[in-house]
Amino acid sequence: MNAASKSIYYFGFYLLILGVSLTIFPNVLLPLFQLPEAHEIWIRVLGAVVFNLGLYYVFMASFNNPLFLTLTIYTRAAVLLWFVIFVVVGWAPAVLILFGVVDMAGATWTYLAMKK
Repeated sequence: MNAASKSIYYFGFYLLILGVSLTIFPNVLLPLFQLPEAHEIWIRVLGAVVFNLGLYYVFMASFNNPLFLTLTIYTRAAVLLWFVIFVVVGWAPAVLILFGVVDMAGATWTYLAMKK
């Protein structure tokens, strides 16, 4: 696995952990970030989607596929953009941007690794 693929591999485990947390015990995780407890199914649906994305990342990493690596850079950067928009229009508290910053950090890591 090259350095860019390793960044995807490790980021995949972050997504797996986040996905499990949002699916199984969202109301333990959310208050840690000063987010309101969730009592509707949607947070768990999001957790399942995040977990599945994590599986893609973990299993695709070993293929060193440049297209997949590049797509993850764009999509993870877009997460930060979306979260900033959500905060600016008043749909979410500013703390949500922290999750986007983690995605952007992962995207930057992959980008820099691909440039080498």
